[in-house]
Amino acid sequence: MRKIGDLVLIYYMGKPTVYARIEKIEPDVKEGWYQVELLLLTIPAQIVRWILREEYIDGTIFTMGGIPIRLGDIEIKPLSFKEVEEEVEKESEKKEEEKKSKIPKVIDLQKYKDKTS
Repeated sequence: MRKIGDLVLIYYMGKPTVYARIEKIEPDVKEGWYQVELLLLTIPAQIVRWILREEYIDGTIFTMGGIPIRLGDIEIKPLSFKEVEEEVEKESEKKEEEKKSKIPKVIDLQKYKDKTS
């Protein structure tokens, strides 16, 4: 079973919708069910409390008001130092290109002066 502090991706009607962090998991009065408090990572952040079975907490599809919902895993692949270094280098190159493209062009007004004379 997932634990407090786990991050999940909530799927709504089969589509990834919002990230959430599990804040609390407490047994419900109904045997086999749990009160799960989720911090929805939205702006602004919101806290919701759902009453779920263990299999629903672990990712089995359930419905709320006839709408399919699922708590999915988030695959977080740690980056190696080399990957971080490459990413920083790409960003640096991108910023340099942006700077170069923003250099104003010098317009030779002498050409225009000669034409009007």
